[in-house]
Amino acid sequence: MAAPIGFKFSRILKNINSIKPCKPRCCFTTDSTGTKENERQSSDTHFGFQRVSKSEKEEKVFEVFKNVAEKYDTMNDVMSGGIHRLWKDRFINVLHPTPGTKLLDVAGGTGDIAFRFLDFIKTNYSTASLSVKDEDIEKESSTVFPMDDSTHVAVCDINPNMLKVGESRAKENSYLKGISFIEGNAESLSISDECADAYTIAFGIRNVTNVDKALEEAYRVLKPGGRFLCLEFSHVNNPVLRSIYDNYSFQAIPVFGEVIAADWKAYQYLVESIRQFPNQDEFKYMIEDAGFSLVKYENLMFGVTAIHSGFKL
Repeated sequence: MAAPIGFKFSRILKNINSIKPCKPRCCFTTDSTGTKENERQSSDTHFGFQRVSKSEKEEKVFEVFKNVAEKYDTMNDVMSGGIHRLWKDRFINVLHPTPGTKLLDVAGGTGDIAFRFLDFIKTNYSTASLSVKDEDIEKESSTVFPMDDSTHVAVCDINPNMLKVGESRAKENSYLKGISFIEGNAESLSISDECADAYTIAFGIRNVTNVDKALEEAYRVLKPGGRFLCLEFSHVNNPVLRSIYDNYSFQAIPVFGEVIAADWKAYQYLVESIRQFPNQDEFKYMIEDAGFSLVKYENLMFGVTAIHSGFKL
């Protein structure tokens, strides 16, 4: 049986990558005018284009997803014209999981990534075994994966409303094995060290109050050789395309939010939060600062979204 995503050659790669080339610094890394620690200790942050306290942002983001949970998947289809499905398919193809993989999918409440993960295993490895639900694995237990060689995905989300939608979809679509749902904060996961072969987060990390803490937690819970993979809205560099994209985002998406989800403000925030998130290179440096190696990214649709990848070596 193929080995899970925990590379046997990780020690070799670690030696190769022990000396890293100098990289340009950005506002999220240490420089002469400030430090990452100062950024972390700052008492306020952004909520879209507003400045709010960090505790207030967490509460506001919680309310946003509590309010839109039921219409979240419908809105994704409307906003992207269904293209988000292709982005997520590509995301899983990049991950390319193998039988026995233990995946932690953070901010994955509605199950889109988890279901694709299970479908990929079933399609490509028909004899792979999926874990059977273990009643001993409780929703807030640090033991989120079965102690065997079966394939399993643990879906973690801070918002119980999103998890409720995901659990309902799992039952409706017969995803009854190889999956569990747990409530948790990406910045302080109640999960054991070095227990996951892979960590994924799709369209969620920009909503985290302290992104550096979430990256450090991702590094902590991954096994040596484990892979970090993030799919997130990013920055379009072409000025003509960026202008078209910005006009669509600010003029159309909040309107869709009001018509479909009865929540203009939530989708105004989502549009603004994309513009506040670091660009592709800045986020790459943040991932490296968290300890990851072999970090790279792939732009999708000219940078509307990007997939960032890194390994714990």
